Formats: sequence, C-alpha cells, structure tokens
Amino acid sequence: MRPSLRYAAHEALVFNARTHPQLWRLIAGLVVVVIVGYLLSSAMYSVLLGTFSGDWVTGLQDGSNPAAMLALLGGFGFITVGVAVAARLLQYRSLTSITGVPHLLVSQFVRVSLFLLALFVVLMLLPPYQMDAPMVSNLPALTWLALLPLSFLALLIQTSAEEILFRGYIQQALAARFSHPMIWLVLPSALFALGHYLPAEAGENALIIAVWAGLFGLLMADLTARSGTLGPAIAVHLFNNLTALVLFASPTSLNGLALYLLPYEMSDVQALRPWMVVDFALMLIGWLVARLAIRR
Repeated sequence: MRPSLRYAAHEALVFNARTHPQLWRLIAGLVVVVIVGYLLSSAMYSVLLGTFSGDWVTGLQDGSNPAAMLALLGGFGFITVGVAVAARLLQYRSLTSITGVPHLLVSQFVRVSLFLLALFVVLMLLPPYQMDAPMVSNLPALTWLALLPLSFLALLIQTSAEEILFRGYIQQALAARFSHPMIWLVLPSALFALGHYLPAEAGENALIIAVWAGLFGLLMADLTARSGTLGPAIAVHLFNNLTALVLFASPTSLNGLALYLLPYEMSDVQALRPWMVVDFALMLIGWLVARLAIRR
C-alpha cells in the first residue's frame, strides 16, 4: 500500500503545520520548549523544596521515593506547556492541532487501552515461566494501591508529554517539510532513542536499550500516522511505562512508585539480555493490538 494511503489520517495533523514548514521554525521551537521546560521546572522545584522539607528531597536525583517520583513525572507536563508555546509562537498552531481532534483522541485512547488491558489479562493467565531470581517487594501493597491513582495521573502526564513532543510536534513539523515517511518517521525516533541512551546507568546494555527505544518510537510514529491522533500512541506508551515503573522497576533508579523491584540492575548483561528479547516481542504485539483497535 502506498504511504499516502496508509498514512492518510496523518494529513489531519500535518495540515496546520504546512503553512509554516521551515526547518528553522522547528529548531527554534525546540529551543523554546527547552527554555520553557527548564524555567517552569526550576520554579516548581523551588516551591516544593521551600514548602516541603524532608528526606524525600534526596530522591529527586533518582526517583527513589514516591513523592520524588511523582514530582519527576509531573514535571514532564512543562514539556507540553513548552510545545504549546512554541507551536503558537512559531507555527501559529494550537496544542489540539498537534494532539488531534479531542473527542477522537479520547475515543481512540480508550479503545486501545481496553484492548491492551485484555492483552495484559491474557498474558497474566499464561503459565508462569522463570528466567531469573524472584522479584523483590518494594512498596507495601496497600501503600501502592493508595498511590496508584496519582501514579497513573503522573505517568499519563509524562507519556503524553513525550508523545506530544516526538510523535506530535517534531514528527508533524518534519512531515510538513518532507513528503517521504521515512524521514518524519525515523528522525524523531532516533532522537527518542538518543534520549534513552544512558551508559552511566545501563553500561554495556545502554545501546540495546536505546535501540529498543528507537524501535518503540518508530512503531508509535507509525501508529500516530495511521490513527490521525496521539491517542493510541499515548495509550501504548502509558501501558508500557505502567509496567516498567509502577509494577516492576529497576532497583537502581525510578522505582519510587513500583510494587516490585527487578532482581537485576540495568547494567547486568547476563540477566537483562534474555528479557530484552521478551520486551521486543511484547512491544511488537502491543503495536499490533493497537492497530487492531483503531481499525475502522
């Protein structure tokens, strides 16, 4: 199928960007996003640190306690504010023109979420398999449940912000300038992968984790182009991060909201590599399930 037909729905998102497709506007817009995000984050942390003292402050470095983790995730909302400001100043666009028609976005988000929830239930019903040591309890179950609504909201803010920036603002600006899908699908995904390249934390696994993130970004870009809103990509991203940050998290960082800790660190080559194969497979299955959910 020709890309123009496969991604016809994407035109609804790109249309408003075509009136100002210059690359300098995109680059300047990204600078605006960084400045707005930095200023608002600095202001928020100043208020929090001045109002709430305590041991939770040390967790702002690695998200090792619930309060710090909620603050870190919630701070991603300033990226969304930055994108809204940049789009208005440089492309004369509204935020909804980037995210897609609100009612369609919500309906697609809900539909994909329900399909992914069904997939999760099926996976949980499959026979158990053991590839390493048992996971370690982190938060008490009742505490975890009490925090779950806030965890969900914070992750929704975080995943929405990343999708609005990468699959929204950057992807649409490139699509307005370049007609070939491989350009506006691959370049934002490469930037997304670069942001997940963390050799200090992941050691020899840093490259494979970045490749995973790049492929995930590519699949979310494809999903956005097929659906015409960011709703499906946000749903898939949210379910992924709920699993990785709220159910089972790394023992070294970003684990303040997790029910369990993984029995290995991100830099553990022998333990992580087999699970990365599983992660790649689940990522592809999740993408296919989301595509099934948005079929008209």
